[in-house]
Amino acid sequence: MPVFLFLFIVMPVAELVVLIKVGGMIGALNTIALVFLTAIVGAWLLRKQGLQTLLKANQRLNSGELPAKEVAEGLILAVGGAMLLTPGFITDAFGFFCLLPGTRHWLAGQAMKRMVVAGQSRSFHFQAGGFGSGPFGPQRPFDRHADGDIIEGEYQDQTESDRDKLEKK
Repeated sequence: MPVFLFLFIVMPVAELVVLIKVGGMIGALNTIALVFLTAIVGAWLLRKQGLQTLLKANQRLNSGELPAKEVAEGLILAVGGAMLLTPGFITDAFGFFCLLPGTRHWLAGQAMKRMVVAGQSRSFHFQAGGFGSGPFGPQRPFDRHADGDIIEGEYQDQTESDRDKLEKK
């Protein structure tokens, strides 16, 4: 509840106070122009930084690594972009804080300390004697016949090894 109170009541009131103070100092039209300028610069910076983060994530995926830091940075970029598109100087300051590479890396590092990669324990894997558990429950695709009957069977390996072939000669 305190977070929602801050976001929806305290933050807009603080933004209005700052906008009124700045408008009184530099004029209403200059204040509006400054708000638009910060939105345009923020959108340009978001595009540039977003593409760089996307390229880094793609490189890590191609090398077989998990791009966890890039995902965290992407989320921070999205929050920063939303803050820059919101009219106001306080949200713009926070948005630029999220978009600048140095502070974004620091925020991503802090987020990475608290993140847990989930879903690895329920991944699809093959076990001797059948299939393992997947994200949608047990995976046993070969147990059922087309009409729903269970087909059971046994097998015996009939292949000869190289050693068996040499012993026969």
